[in-house]
Amino acid sequence: MNRLPRNILFLLYCLTACVVLAACENNMKDLPNFRQKHFGVDEGKQITAYMSESAKVKARLTAPYMRRNEVDSPYVEFPQSLHVDFYNDSMTIASVMDARYGKWLELQSKVLLRDSVVVKNTLKGDTLYCQELWWDQKSEKFYTTKRVQIHKAGGTVLYGTGLEAPQDLSGYTIYQITGPFAFPENGMPKN
Repeated sequence: MNRLPRNILFLLYCLTACVVLAACENNMKDLPNFRQKHFGVDEGKQITAYMSESAKVKARLTAPYMRRNEVDSPYVEFPQSLHVDFYNDSMTIASVMDARYGKWLELQSKVLLRDSVVVKNTLKGDTLYCQELWWDQKSEKFYTTKRVQIHKAGGTVLYGTGLEAPQDLSGYTIYQITGPFAFPENGMPKN
């Protein structure tokens, strides 16, 4: 087996290194654009999604249009409206929720609902109306610091600012009640 002389071998190594280094040239005008991240956007029409836990369906979401944005904190937007049916353990619809806009923050498991938000307890008949509401999927609760109205099944309307309620609207806490409301004739109950 013939071996190449050391000086020719050294020359071949130097030529290879020069070719590799020459091929790694960057255009200085392209460097700022290189640093920008290019994220994808997924879109869907006529969306139906089911949310389940322990093999039980907890909710069904429907929307005419959905857009998923893949950024550092990915989120899904429902800019044309969304509707959610919440199921109880016996697979009965316990409450429904509608909004003209929704934004699901995936990493936080929270949904921001805006513009004509309505949540109705289908079993009791109480209905919540507001312009902005957060839905925390982990704790299965709604909350807001904005103005709210609750129309009770018997015709009473409660007004206030700030609310926390389970997602089936089986109960609620209004933090600052405002507006007209009736007191019992014999006064407030004493504990």
